[in-house]
Amino acid sequence: LPGCISNALTIICTFSVLSVAARAEFKARNCSEVREACIAKGFGFSHVPHQEIPGTHLRVCLQGNTCCTEEMEDRFGQQSKQDFENLVDEMSHTLRSTFVSRHKRFDEFFLELLENTERSLNDMFMRTYGKPYMQNAEVFENLFAELKRYYTGGNVNLEEMLNDFWSRLLERMFTLLNSQYVITEDYLECISKYTDQLKPFGDVPRKLKAQVTRAFIAARTFVQGLSVGREVAQRVSKVSSTPACIRAVTKMLYCPFCQSMPGVKPCKNYCLNVMKGCLANQADLDPEWNQYIDAMLLVAQRLEGPFNIESVMEPIDVKISEAIMNMQDNSAQVSYRVFQGCGQPKPAGITRSARGVSDVFNARFRPYSPEERPTTAAGTSLDRLVVDIKEKLKDFKKFWSNLPEAMCVEDRVTAGNASEEECWNGHTKGRYFPEVQKDGLTNQVNNPEVGVDITRPDTLIRQQIMALRVMTNKLKNAYNGNDIYFQDSSDEGSGSGSGSGCTEVCPTYMDGTAATEIPVVRADRSGPVDNSAPLCAPSVALPTVLALSALALQRQWR
Repeated sequence: LPGCISNALTIICTFSVLSVAARAEFKARNCSEVREACIAKGFGFSHVPHQEIPGTHLRVCLQGNTCCTEEMEDRFGQQSKQDFENLVDEMSHTLRSTFVSRHKRFDEFFLELLENTERSLNDMFMRTYGKPYMQNAEVFENLFAELKRYYTGGNVNLEEMLNDFWSRLLERMFTLLNSQYVITEDYLECISKYTDQLKPFGDVPRKLKAQVTRAFIAARTFVQGLSVGREVAQRVSKVSSTPACIRAVTKMLYCPFCQSMPGVKPCKNYCLNVMKGCLANQADLDPEWNQYIDAMLLVAQRLEGPFNIESVMEPIDVKISEAIMNMQDNSAQVSYRVFQGCGQPKPAGITRSARGVSDVFNARFRPYSPEERPTTAAGTSLDRLVVDIKEKLKDFKKFWSNLPEAMCVEDRVTAGNASEEECWNGHTKGRYFPEVQKDGLTNQVNNPEVGVDITRPDTLIRQQIMALRVMTNKLKNAYNGNDIYFQDSSDEGSGSGSGSGCTEVCPTYMDGTAATEIPVVRADRSGPVDNSAPLCAPSVALPTVLALSALALQRQWR
């Protein structure tokens, strides 16, 4: 009897173990959890298997027993493409929106600063000089029109334009101060030859030319830099994904569904290899991007200090008036020297000669009191704008090489480092062993997750690299107070205050001839350029010689 009881217990125990195993096997093959997860994610599949089925129809996920139909895998692939592109868009949103908003702020500030300065000069000169100013106001209007045209991208030689302004002002002043004579066009042309010797306006033109030129070069180039950064960020973040990338993302995000493990997230290192393969071309942007950011920060320093356009433009009315008063105080000496060089002009009629100098300028210019100063442009100051953008720019260094890490953060996509044994490794739930690849296209030759053709760089990314390289060169020159004029510069680059000199998108210029342009550096101390001279150099050697000559002249002036 005891033996029978023992055998019976053994049979019962064996049956119980087999029953538990059968139930466990049945649970593993049940696809109800997958069905619920698909519904939660918004998938409207016509059919989700109740239990696992043979997976011979699968092309991306493992072909063993599966909870996925062919329709499900195809839909997962479509969703993976959308998920990946949405994730890149989300990760780059702050970068793109910052460049858009800061470009708009700086552009509005500089344009409003110009308008405020012109308006304040006009108001004060009207009150101070009255009719003589009104009769000659176009000289000042042309000055501000040319400054705005330069800032908005026009091909304006700042030094030549400022020299022309002082020449026109001298002609008008000399005519007004010598109203007892008939001053002809030929006589005015003779006067212009003696401008440098006479220095009728004292040292104001020389100082103002240096300040205005450097400040406007820095301001325009900085806004151009923000525009290029904006366009590069927008274009690179929209680069289409390759089929190999989408297959890898599908396998990472949705093949766990087919294995009846919809709640298991990818291992972090597995995610990094997938993203480094998918974003290999974007990572190649990083070296040029970082140099561009550094160059932007250098020019930002100039905007805070010696090239601060706000501190140059706000007192420009006072400085021009100082020059006018200097001319008036020395009018007798100036006229005497002009008469010696150009001869005595013919006397005018009695009506004109009866007017004295006091009738021309009967009051000295009265500078603003602090209470009368116009409100700051765009409701802010240049210093505040620069402090803000510098902090943002510093945060954006290494953005493209850090993008895979940002996309594989814990809880967003991956299971995180804390769950190395409980994450999806591409095949099952467990540790991911392959080594994480380095950044960039050439380093993906052995990427275990994404097939990358390292011999075919993305054309659009290469164009953006060239756009950044060209902009960085311009920024470095602006930092030194120099401007760059490219051989294909058009006279009217931009219409409405973009500051970029681009009619649409700057980086698109890089896919053609502009990529091989030879920039001609024009130092801020070089002489005026003849309008009749062609902008295009006939050979590579000539622009280089001109650039070196300009730099040599600059050193001599200093």
